[in-house]
Amino acid sequence: MPIEKLRTRLAELVDLSSLEMLASWDQLVMMPGEGAAGRGHLLGTLARITHERATSEEIGDWLAELEGVELTELDRDIVRLARRDWERARRVPPDLAAELSEAHADGQEAWRIARAADDFSLFAPALVRNVELARAYGECHHDGGGVYQALLDDFDFGLRAEQLRSLFGALSGELSQLVEEAREGGPVREPAVPAEAQRRAVAATLRRVGVDERSWRVDVSAHPFTAWMGPRDTRVTTRYDDGGIESLLSSLHEYGHALYERQVDPALARTNLGSGTSMSIHESQSKLWENHVARHRAFAGVLAADLAAAGFPVPAAELHKALVAVRPSLIRVSADPLTYPLHIVLRFELELAMIEGQLAVADLPAAWGEGIKRLLGLEVPSDALGCLQDIHWGGGSFGYFPSYAVGCLIAAQLWEAMERDIGARDAELERGEVAAIQRWLADSVHRHGRRLDTIPLVEEATGSGLQIDPFLRFVAPFTSV
Repeated sequence: MPIEKLRTRLAELVDLSSLEMLASWDQLVMMPGEGAAGRGHLLGTLARITHERATSEEIGDWLAELEGVELTELDRDIVRLARRDWERARRVPPDLAAELSEAHADGQEAWRIARAADDFSLFAPALVRNVELARAYGECHHDGGGVYQALLDDFDFGLRAEQLRSLFGALSGELSQLVEEAREGGPVREPAVPAEAQRRAVAATLRRVGVDERSWRVDVSAHPFTAWMGPRDTRVTTRYDDGGIESLLSSLHEYGHALYERQVDPALARTNLGSGTSMSIHESQSKLWENHVARHRAFAGVLAADLAAAGFPVPAAELHKALVAVRPSLIRVSADPLTYPLHIVLRFELELAMIEGQLAVADLPAAWGEGIKRLLGLEVPSDALGCLQDIHWGGGSFGYFPSYAVGCLIAAQLWEAMERDIGARDAELERGEVAAIQRWLADSVHRHGRRLDTIPLVEEATGSGLQIDPFLRFVAPFTSV
């Protein structure tokens, strides 16, 4: 039966994708630095094999045989997404797919070296290569919608670049006004938590939400991320900067990504539907746990208790104030929840300009500095604190950044919908109880996997399309903290 043959091939592709994720996780967490060149070749070979299997004529034949065949609802969705993925993958030549993978591995290593040296010139050649390859990839897909739109579709199918321009324009205008209001307040002191105390507190908090050693790993990386090789093999990373509290947020942020993948309907395992549907929905899950749980006033006591047990007592009210206070920052991952989307607006503007040829890579540091000054009123003193702070362009991920801001918007919509459905979470969060949140997310978001694209899933879970007002309601109180 063609549906059985198709399912077998899709299972193989899932396995190959998991192997690629495992190799990438190892590169960023365990691999010695001098292994980068060999890892690039390995990932290139794996990408070539995956591309050949994903674009074979056999898949086209099976899809053709399934035209008009009566299928179950699940198999209809499998076929629908298989056709979309196959047609998109067929447009990319195998040599380009392999070159992209190698360039992304090389770019990540170049980024790591340049960031450590605080020298953009060490990264610029790799970024030039990645921009050129991104254009070549986009040209394979754009269908008159523009190269950047083609790149965006890989991360958020159905979202339009022009829609983002309009959405981000309105959002940045509202947020800039709130930032000005917040500047009138006094400075807020952030607790100077030692790295070892952070490490112990993070471990305790993650245990509270279900992280254990049987099917999880928690490691350290230069840029926090999540990897999953199966429903019972989940790996999150964070980082510990001595004297900060970022790890308390980033660990729960990455947990949100991980929980999403773990709660996809088991019936979708090893199919093309068995993962998160888009990066915006993925980011909505991480931002929900970072913003609406970790930064919730009721949860501050839980975090404070875990810090106290780790040897660093801090009053819950003081901790909460530090977690939500509006303090424009140079670093995206350290940004407060109100100014965070402004970082994404800047990255969207810059990557769009690079892809469209309006901004040369050599001019990126200066353009970055101008944008940070315009949006946040800050001066950028170095490359490491500017355009070298994120790994994404090193890995060739153009079209990815918008999902971070869209994810903030969706997270706020989901939180309001959840509290409408099951009530406010204050009492439960005060006790560190999150099971009801996990169940609501599983039923309303996670179980669908890729069966619903971004906007249809938002509509299904919340009853409305993408909005900015719930997010503005969430951050407005922070201007007076």
